[in-house]
Amino acid sequence: MNEKSVDTRWRMAYHLMPPTGWLNDPNGLCQFKGTYHVFHQYSPEWPTGRERGWGHFTSPDLVHWEHHGMAIHQDIPEDASGAYSGGALVERDAEGHDALLRLYYTGNVKEPGDYDYIHAGRQANEIEVTSEDGYTLSPKRVLLRNADYPDFLSCHVRDPKLWREDSAEGSYHMLLGARDLDDHGRLLLFDSHDGEKWTYRSCPTSMEPFGYMWECPDRVVLDGREYAGFSPQGLPDEEWRWQNESNCGYIELPEGVRLLDVDRLDQREFVEWDRGFDFYAPQTFVDESGRTILFGWMAVPDVDYESAPEGLSWIHCLTVPRELSRARDGRILQRPVAEVASLRKDTYGLDARGTTTLPRHRADVELAGITGDVRLTLDDALELVCEDGAAYLRFLDGAVGAGRTERRVRIDGVASLRALVDESAVEVYLNGGREVFSTRWFPRRDDLGVTLACDCASARAWTMRDVMANTYTR
Repeated sequence: MNEKSVDTRWRMAYHLMPPTGWLNDPNGLCQFKGTYHVFHQYSPEWPTGRERGWGHFTSPDLVHWEHHGMAIHQDIPEDASGAYSGGALVERDAEGHDALLRLYYTGNVKEPGDYDYIHAGRQANEIEVTSEDGYTLSPKRVLLRNADYPDFLSCHVRDPKLWREDSAEGSYHMLLGARDLDDHGRLLLFDSHDGEKWTYRSCPTSMEPFGYMWECPDRVVLDGREYAGFSPQGLPDEEWRWQNESNCGYIELPEGVRLLDVDRLDQREFVEWDRGFDFYAPQTFVDESGRTILFGWMAVPDVDYESAPEGLSWIHCLTVPRELSRARDGRILQRPVAEVASLRKDTYGLDARGTTTLPRHRADVELAGITGDVRLTLDDALELVCEDGAAYLRFLDGAVGAGRTERRVRIDGVASLRALVDESAVEVYLNGGREVFSTRWFPRRDDLGVTLACDCASARAWTMRDVMANTYTR
């Protein structure tokens, strides 16, 4: 390990992270008036400061980003304990042009007193701000309070997702995550005719108990089929699934069925978005070209391993933007958006039976036409092994993994593999994104060693440009 400052050593080159502080859930994702907006949970003075609000990134192209600091502060009584997660809705005028950006979030309030903050002592207020330019925000408007929720729910209600779809009850719809008084996760739906006055619609849950709280709900539509996305907390750790305390995934709805009309979800159809150590709270949006794009938080709450080494003034990042598509069997495929490939620099042919050294830990590794087993090892510290009908992500060096050990999934062979390496982040896409592993790691070497043991038609890698450095110096 060289003498580079610990605070700069693992900073991202092309993943989103703020200059300083704590980042978590992606919020308010949208493309508005041609500009991509990624808001995010943000505590800029971490680890000492307590403020929790929304930070703000913008980009013209999904690869070059500018960070604008705090966009939404916790500055009214209804969000005194934090401006928590939420979503965006773009309003268009009669000619179809973007006219108004609506941002919705949960204002969290923990009342003083001897409360458990689950069944009593917590306010969950749904709040709206609007913008005509994507930057200047209106005064806050409180839309929903605890009294507006069904009385069988606990105080845990949060993370509004908004969309427009005509129904008898209105064209605006809000989806929230919830926890009921029996500690079962639920979705919570409201309708509106104007996006401001809301009426309770329904509170779907699973056929059998499936986690005690469903966070970060989402509605995804691909090829006309609807999916319910959510992050269930409290699923039991099993050998081949649910290996994190807090998981996230989706359930495909039957053909012709809308999320608006669902009463029960079949938890047996739940598919995890990502099998790695560090992925949670994903959110999707549809851009102006019609692509459905996902960002996830590259961390997981309530884990027993370290998110980052000591001595940093920053923590956490987001995944690269991923374009979603539907496979014939209904599975959602995730691929880095095409724009990520524009960051490629120098090309390296990889030794399929040996080690290739690349400068820095910024690389896009791609294997195609794989036959049989495959082993990809980075720095002799992290390996991806596909054999005997399974794929394993393993840390061979405990210091690099910072307490992470192994994640695994059943898989019927691997034909392609792509790995994005960005200083302290690794994303691995198998079979065109049918399975994905995301993890943080903290390499000690200055260069990147890529060791392969496989038979494949093509094995190559590209170094990657640093497009985030300017955001750290402002």
